[in-house]
Amino acid sequence: MTQAPLLADYDRQLRTDAEMAGATALTRLGPLHLGTFDGARGHVSYRDLDGADAEQVRAWVGETLAHYRRHGVVRDLEWKTRGHDHAPGLHEALVSHGFEPGEPESVMVGETRRLAVDAEPPAGVALRRVSDEEDVRAMCAMQDEVFGPEVSGDTVEGLLRRLREADTTELWVAEAAGAVVAAGRLEVVEHSAFAGLWGGATLPGWRGRGIYRALTAVRSRSALARGRTLLHSDCTEDSRPILERSGMVRVSTTTPYRIRL
Repeated sequence: MTQAPLLADYDRQLRTDAEMAGATALTRLGPLHLGTFDGARGHVSYRDLDGADAEQVRAWVGETLAHYRRHGVVRDLEWKTRGHDHAPGLHEALVSHGFEPGEPESVMVGETRRLAVDAEPPAGVALRRVSDEEDVRAMCAMQDEVFGPEVSGDTVEGLLRRLREADTTELWVAEAAGAVVAAGRLEVVEHSAFAGLWGGATLPGWRGRGIYRALTAVRSRSALARGRTLLHSDCTEDSRPILERSGMVRVSTTTPYRIRL
């Protein structure tokens, strides 16, 4: 499939309702979906902005902040933008209201069958799906080491709760001598053709050995077995070439804007 139909599937199936799955509270504001999630997190989603001009966009940003501040539950709020959206004045409105932009990432989409290959890890490294609390905490500790900021207890507890309550999250690790050296998550998107590849991380000393590709392949095979014909991921420039070689296509970019309330 080429970029245009993949992007259309992404917009139609993965925005708004899909991004609000698991929300503990949901409010609509024009085309915006304002979700509240475990861990005092908030997330703003929308499929498009209905052709709004910069004045209307700025008003929605202010009203969104007023909503979350009024309810007082959310501490960390994310407004996720996409590079292909028509959103006049959105960057300026977010920054002027106190949001800080993160690093842009590539939005990758591809056919599952192209990634569900037999890619084995190097000798001495084993792949394993995990769900026990000890394993989940070890996986998160390794990701802390790679990504920097410490994974909060709320994040770990949220993962454990999702594993208990639904069968839509899979956690996979690569281990060497009993230690986690790489990990990744598969998120099956209900009522869609998609599953998401998330949280891919490899310790610096273990990179360049094919471990990330093997983790991508094993998660893709699992997604295919579960009937998901498309995969998506937001990735850094480090991961993008690997995903492109595996068959994914860069359909857009995404930049998170965050604010602490």
